[in-house]
Amino acid sequence: MAFCANCGAVVTNGAGFCGGCGRAVGTSPQIVAQPVGGGAQATATQPAVANVQSASVGLTSNVAAALAYILGFITGIVFLVLEPYKHDRFVRFHAMQSILYSAAGIVFRIGWSILVSALIDVSGWAAVVLVPVGLVISLGLFGFWIFLMYQAYSNREFRIPIIGAIAAKQVG
Repeated sequence: MAFCANCGAVVTNGAGFCGGCGRAVGTSPQIVAQPVGGGAQATATQPAVANVQSASVGLTSNVAAALAYILGFITGIVFLVLEPYKHDRFVRFHAMQSILYSAAGIVFRIGWSILVSALIDVSGWAAVVLVPVGLVISLGLFGFWIFLMYQAYSNREFRIPIIGAIAAKQVG
């Protein structure tokens, strides 16, 4: 059994790269041996067992920050409490901004619905004008949501006016 000299992961025979760290191992990977039974060296007849830590499948900061926007405040909260990401300021900022942006979008939609229903009760022509305007605004909010995910994926800390300042203040 062969082990990667860089990270200690098990390398299958004939593999060109380590599955754990991705480093090229060539046709004959180096075998990392540990002493067996307290001896000074392991011999070729006694294969050593390497202390291999299971590599967790984690996301990079930019991918995690972009994913924080996917389901709005739900994924924002998830990335604020997940262990590897709750210590990353970049991910926390985008998660908090996602929460605040989705909350602002929900408040806007509720306010817009109240305004449209009140004006439709007063006059019927308001539906002809306000419903298409509401659709254009919703399309704009959707486009801005996509833009925010792109900015997070590009490792940019794009701050929405007012919301971005609040998010930055919350994450420190």
